[in-house]
Amino acid sequence: MSSTVFCRKYQQELEALPFPPLPGKKGQEIQQNVSKKAWEEWQALQTRLINEKHLNMLDPASRKYLNDQMERFLDNRETDQAEGYVPRDQ
Repeated sequence: MSSTVFCRKYQQELEALPFPPLPGKKGQEIQQNVSKKAWEEWQALQTRLINEKHLNMLDPASRKYLNDQMERFLDNRETDQAEGYVPRDQ
């Protein structure tokens, strides 16, 4: 049986991530406070942002931008969206 966490995004108990998604303290914090569902949604948004905004992940400014967007997403604050993106259900 999988473990659960109280997800900071959805404010409810949901399935936990099986391992830290990032190295170090930040990864442990995410594993303890973010559900698998929320993390998978963030990964999809992150991919769209990287592709649409042509971010270079070797550039420290691009990594900082994505980290800021991740925090905003996980805290239920408004995030940037990929221009022209239309969710499948619309």
